[in-house]
Amino acid sequence: MTGINSGWVLAGGVRTHYSWAGTDGPAVVLLHGGGPGSSGWAGWRHTMGPLADAGYRVLAPDQLSMGRTDAREHAWPVNGHQSLVEHIADFVDALCLDTVHLAGNSQGAYVAAKFALDHPERADRLVLIGTATVAEAMGLPWPRKETNPGLLALRDYDYTRPAMRRFLEAIVDDPGKVTDEVLDLRHEMANLPGIRESRAAFDAYRLRMQDSPKLAGRFSLAASLPAAGFPLRLVWGAKDRFAPIEMGEELAARLDLDLTVLDAGHQAQTDQPELVNRILTDHFK
Repeated sequence: MTGINSGWVLAGGVRTHYSWAGTDGPAVVLLHGGGPGSSGWAGWRHTMGPLADAGYRVLAPDQLSMGRTDAREHAWPVNGHQSLVEHIADFVDALCLDTVHLAGNSQGAYVAAKFALDHPERADRLVLIGTATVAEAMGLPWPRKETNPGLLALRDYDYTRPAMRRFLEAIVDDPGKVTDEVLDLRHEMANLPGIRESRAAFDAYRLRMQDSPKLAGRFSLAASLPAAGFPLRLVWGAKDRFAPIEMGEELAARLDLDLTVLDAGHQAQTDQPELVNRILTDHFK
């Protein structure tokens, strides 16, 4: 299998870390979720090599406020999700990519969809995996939000290693997938200098958005995503304890899409990597 490499690029003035595999073929950008300690490698370590072997140039950037990407004040996502979207546009520009396929999990799926909507000339095909963020942007309710194991683990996260384990075990179906390597890396990433302050800037914008129809309108996908013309596939884990399967079913109905349901949790590409890799390869063909 093609190996995974580490690289850096200056994207919009932000020193951006990314993991990559493959040097030839159509470009695929993989966007990780927004949980603590997230990074391109942590989110897509089982996907990059197989996609490269299938003939793609695969790139998984560490998004703003996450991974090893610069977390100094000039790089804080002060405009919330839109900052993440614009950073990915800068990343695509910095690598001189004309068009890209995109796949995103959780919050990363929103970033992928919004990038495609904001830059339709740059986006080709999309796969969205287990994404409560897109569902919220479509105006859908969050079932059983007060007792949701993933949300509770996220709410109680206190930057300690045990709290990281509780969160990671809530987003996969098989706790055995939470290896010491992944746990230690994500714990390290979440505690790098500037990460807490950067995350606080993101959360502050989300609070402002709740009181601003204009900002909420920019976040919303309710009108734009159903009318989008790009080929889109929606994948969900039947055992998702963060974004329940009901969200996926309602989202698929709103978008008039078939829903691909896997025997997986919230991070389906970790629970069922072979199936997800096959789905991505087939869709991007």
